[in-house]
Amino acid sequence: MSTRLLVSTQELTRNLDNPNWVVIDVRHDLMKPDYGVKSYMEGHIPDAHFVSVDKDLAGAHTGTNGRHPLPDIDTFSRKMGRCGVTSERTVVAYDDMGGNWAVRLWWLLRWLGHEKVVLLDGDFRKWKKELRPMPKDPPPPRSGKFVPRPLLGATVDTPFVDYFRKRPDGALIDARAPDRFSGQTEPVDPVAGRVPGAINRFWQTNLEPDGTWKSPEQLRKEFEAIIGSTKPEQTVHMCGSGVTACHNIFAMELAGLGGSRLYPGSWSEWCSDKTRAVATGSYHR
Repeated sequence: MSTRLLVSTQELTRNLDNPNWVVIDVRHDLMKPDYGVKSYMEGHIPDAHFVSVDKDLAGAHTGTNGRHPLPDIDTFSRKMGRCGVTSERTVVAYDDMGGNWAVRLWWLLRWLGHEKVVLLDGDFRKWKKELRPMPKDPPPPRSGKFVPRPLLGATVDTPFVDYFRKRPDGALIDARAPDRFSGQTEPVDPVAGRVPGAINRFWQTNLEPDGTWKSPEQLRKEFEAIIGSTKPEQTVHMCGSGVTACHNIFAMELAGLGGSRLYPGSWSEWCSDKTRAVATGSYHR
């Protein structure tokens, strides 16, 4: 299980009573801060613990470090321990947006050395559609001790991106929707546009129409068409705030193209400084 990335609704159902599995609900809505916890209280996968994207999976804002800066490692680790996460247990993360939010938890755990973490393929919507159990009461607390082991080199900062974006042997991939990437619209951040030199891979492109993930073979074909001869280790991912960028990192891992890196601050950090370059309109690789 430790080398896998996805779990089906059927397999999760068979393991609901498995003491070595921990299920975590990561539902969220960028425009409705209380959506996640309210949805959780209306029904969730049995024994799932809820974590907040804004409160548990992000750190303090400074005004220049993006909308979802990385959380304090000790605080995050204590939260994982209260959910029952230990080095021996497999974590199953889910949301109701195709993994859009759950990938943040997946990435954080992998970054901090926990390999046993998977996403629910098809997310909560598939679980609900199949009429599987959805209790409303939260589970009792679980005991666990999560010991973080940060992976060096998994992230890059803004000065690095400013240098990296000009390199012909690197790929800076932006996971935002095409209209935001091109600067046609910007519903969240104060500046519309993109980092010059970035290329666009909308995170939803990683999914089939039914919300499940595309096959590893198909994802590999699509990403190789984007990055060409660029090595995964020379690929950096960004988005609006470092969350959906993890979707493309996950997709590359699923495709066997592991080793790419995250720009946590992403566009919301980049555009906080008006002196930084901004591109709009169409682009050419």
